[in-house]
Amino acid sequence: MFRKSKWKIVAAILSVLALVLAGTFCVIYWASYTEVSNENKSLLEQYAAGYSLREGGAAKAPGDRPGGDPIAPPRLELSTFYSVAVSADGQVLRVDTADIASLDTDTLTQLALEILDSGKTDGVRHNLLYRVAEKNGYRLVAFLDNTVMQESTRTLLNYTLIFSCAALVPLFFLAWYLAGRIVSPLEESYKRQKQFVSDAGHELKTPVAVVNANVELLSREIGENQWLSNIQYENERMSGLISQLLELARTENVTPPMETLDFSHLVLGEALPFETVAYENGLQLETDIADNITLYGNDLQLKQLCSILIDNAIRHSANGKTVALRLRKEKSSAVFSVVNDGEPIPPEQQKHLFDRFYRGDEARTDSRHYGLGLAIAKAIAGSHHGTIQVLCARGKVEFLVKLPLQSRAYKN
Repeated sequence: MFRKSKWKIVAAILSVLALVLAGTFCVIYWASYTEVSNENKSLLEQYAAGYSLREGGAAKAPGDRPGGDPIAPPRLELSTFYSVAVSADGQVLRVDTADIASLDTDTLTQLALEILDSGKTDGVRHNLLYRVAEKNGYRLVAFLDNTVMQESTRTLLNYTLIFSCAALVPLFFLAWYLAGRIVSPLEESYKRQKQFVSDAGHELKTPVAVVNANVELLSREIGENQWLSNIQYENERMSGLISQLLELARTENVTPPMETLDFSHLVLGEALPFETVAYENGLQLETDIADNITLYGNDLQLKQLCSILIDNAIRHSANGKTVALRLRKEKSSAVFSVVNDGEPIPPEQQKHLFDRFYRGDEARTDSRHYGLGLAIAKAIAGSHHGTIQVLCARGKVEFLVKLPLQSRAYKN
């Protein structure tokens, strides 16, 4: 139980830290990408604004520095630009590929004409950031090679992912340590509580036995007496409660001896004595038990598990005629279910049905039961590596137990 809680705490801590890391890195990545993208757009805009065609079709761009032209900004000089000048009637006036072998004149021209036909004035095509500018008597399609920025962004993203994965390793051990510190006091308190129940039960057995013996002696001397009857009745109730407390403590704290069992025969044997009890309550006990289902478990505990669920179904069957017992094999599990007619159990009550001393309103009038039966049943199922749950549908209440079938790994 506490191990599962520890893992849940670790998962919660890691989830929060992962979200914080992811959010931080996303903000850094987005801010870096936005800043570089805006700077590249600004450089491309400067290039397009300073571009002009000279006589004879020669081009003058901001990167040129003839005569007394002012020196262009360093980033403008270091960036790679391409351009295509197209006249108003669609004639290509000049194409500048910046002497890049991977980008020929025809490819750049075709790309520029497609951009002009699309009517867009800026955007990204094939790792090229482009901008369309209206010049004197022609249109200019200017390109900025965006490959370096994309590679830098990809590198940043890769290193971010690597760092995040590496950071999760020490964070996992930190979360495990913190979860241990959180769970440790709860686990210690739970152990003390179970030990107290066990110790108190053993200590109370003696005075209860003494009271019972004295009541019997007094009854022999003075005969029938209302007050002695009351004392004896309450003493029997106390004795039953102590027995259930000790049984619960034994189930939770002691690993029972295990052996190979014919679970089909065991369930059928426990069902037979309850046929009379069911008949006295106006019910019929129906059984549908598959043959040859074997388990590796404790005979006494599994018998107690069956009797608790059958007794519970008979006592809480409301306006019903039958209580159904079913045992079947499902994949690698034996599935044992007890079904009775009854009002649906509210979800808020279902959460507490297997808690110690929890009793629904209908059960509170029964002074012989203390809300420990289902807690014992859950403990038995847990000690056999199984599960127990309650299901409510169509006027039926079903307690469903799944126990692993016999296996060599389970024995070990």
